[in-house]
Amino acid sequence: MPIYEYSCAKCGTFEVNQSISEDPLKRCPQCRAKVTKLISASAFHLKGGGWYADAYQKKSSDSTTSSGSGSKSPAVKAEPAAPVTPLTTPTSSD
Repeated sequence: MPIYEYSCAKCGTFEVNQSISEDPLKRCPQCRAKVTKLISASAFHLKGGGWYADAYQKKSSDSTTSSGSGSKSPAVKAEPAAPVTPLTTPTSSD
């Protein structure tokens, strides 16, 4: 059952366990003054595997080494990119 938070001008804030199908409170249960329903931030926690842990998380270097012959493929270094020259449009000298 969800917990809803209400604010009373006289009593302050209070929480009420209500079913989703119930109507919101209109009066404070203690002083019978008008109340307003508050919106509060809800907390959630993602647990287990998931797309980040399975597909995008960086793998440790320990799991990539083989325990057999010890042969490793050499690291390949990328060549620096050629400088980019801006395109110019030819001008006519008429």
